[in-house]
Amino acid sequence: MCANVFRVLKSLFGKPFDGGKRNMDHGHQQQPRPHSYPQTQTPPSQPGPFPYFPGGGAFFPAFPGFPGGSTLSPGQHPALLRLGELQGEVTTFAPHVCAFSGLQSDREYKRLERELARLQVEVDQVETEGRGELQAARKRVAGEVEGLLRYLEGNATHPSRLAVEALAQEAQGLLLTGIVEPHRAGLPPGGAEELLEALQDVAMRLAQVKTGGSVPLRKARYRSLTRVCAVLEVLEGTTQVRTLPLSNETHAAVQAINRAMTELSSARCQLVALLMGLSGRDSCANLARALTELQLELDALDVSGDAAVRNYRKQVVEEINALLKHLDLEEEGDNTRRYDLTQNDSIREIEAIRGRVSDLRWEVLRQGIAGQGAELQSLLTRLDEVDTGRNPCIREARRRAVLEVQAVITFIDLQGALWQHHAEQEQNPAQRRPPLEAVWRVLASLAELQAQVLGFDGKRADKSYMVLEELLTKRLLDLDAVDPQGDPDAKAARKQAVKYAQNILSYLDMKTDEWEY
Repeated sequence: MCANVFRVLKSLFGKPFDGGKRNMDHGHQQQPRPHSYPQTQTPPSQPGPFPYFPGGGAFFPAFPGFPGGSTLSPGQHPALLRLGELQGEVTTFAPHVCAFSGLQSDREYKRLERELARLQVEVDQVETEGRGELQAARKRVAGEVEGLLRYLEGNATHPSRLAVEALAQEAQGLLLTGIVEPHRAGLPPGGAEELLEALQDVAMRLAQVKTGGSVPLRKARYRSLTRVCAVLEVLEGTTQVRTLPLSNETHAAVQAINRAMTELSSARCQLVALLMGLSGRDSCANLARALTELQLELDALDVSGDAAVRNYRKQVVEEINALLKHLDLEEEGDNTRRYDLTQNDSIREIEAIRGRVSDLRWEVLRQGIAGQGAELQSLLTRLDEVDTGRNPCIREARRRAVLEVQAVITFIDLQGALWQHHAEQEQNPAQRRPPLEAVWRVLASLAELQAQVLGFDGKRADKSYMVLEELLTKRLLDLDAVDPQGDPDAKAARKQAVKYAQNILSYLDMKTDEWEY
């Protein structure tokens, strides 16, 4: 009977709640570093089309002659006419300010700031003649300009924006010393694996930067993240062992293909420098032109009748295409909304699965276990099939969703193991072993606490969070106090129970870390 009990424990903990570390198809997962990036303040909210503007653009509804009021008339006061012109300029600049995602040192920032400062001066120069309605209209326009200036400066100096820039500069430093400088010196890059790991860590920390829903901050994070991911993809291609499969004597076209391979290696380094802003002389257009010409030269080669040479050329052409697809990132970042991951199909699929997991979790907590395990396993399979597109944000979203599913599954498994243990003890009470029974008592307490953690929907500052954290810590201390008395089964069970308690703590921490897409 004791052996059966140990087998139940082993079966329960043989597949422990692993925090979402699963073997996915799209690269290696990395655990986030919750303390590697400082907490940031919430970005300014955006209540309407133009932040800080009550009404979102329907300016001056109370004053005839302004948009939202009656039409202009020939007898309109000159001050109102002038304020109407200035308000039109404000409306023109507002979309550019709201879309700006750079820093104060950027040329576009200085241009926008200069134009808004000019508008401020011109608004102040409008003569109101001491009339209340004219003073109110001028104050309203001045407020709109001031709001745009505050919004522009607030996003450019926001801690999250500065954190994105610091991480981008960290990635630039890694690539400058590891790729760009050796290439310029005619030396091979060194430490490729270490460089990849360091860049993956930067990408993960970028994915964790809080934006608070601010479009400019999301855009800044997206632009930096896509470039780091693109560089990772390029470098992962260079780490693959590529030996020239054919000698120059094999076929007349092989020499040209081998030369293209050499030029392609140089193009990768140029692409890395361009993507990360480390190239002052080259441009994306020049590199795209060179790669396209190289592709045309390969297409013009006569490789008919030799399948090996044809496949060799195909491989090189595919690598050229892989580099070309990264050269439109600048335009993509400006003209699309891909930085808004809530519109991403993979994120939508993950969110749909999380919604179903939430329903099953409440069903288990309120109505008890009734065969939900099979559906939860199928949800894990669906998550494994979600395409992350090598995007760390989507990878992290999937990892967290996996963790949520596993939390419910382990809770169901533990409840079943406790029920089976109780039934066996009822049948054979004389064969109880005190060390194992001590572990089972703690497990029963952990099951109750896990039910509360699964149902918790608060924040870290809540009293209930602190109570749960304290109780889970006490259960860990209780397990440390269990004396196995030389019983190897009790020792193994205690070890697995400790891991179980730690995973519950990690899950509670994940539920309250305010992570966002």
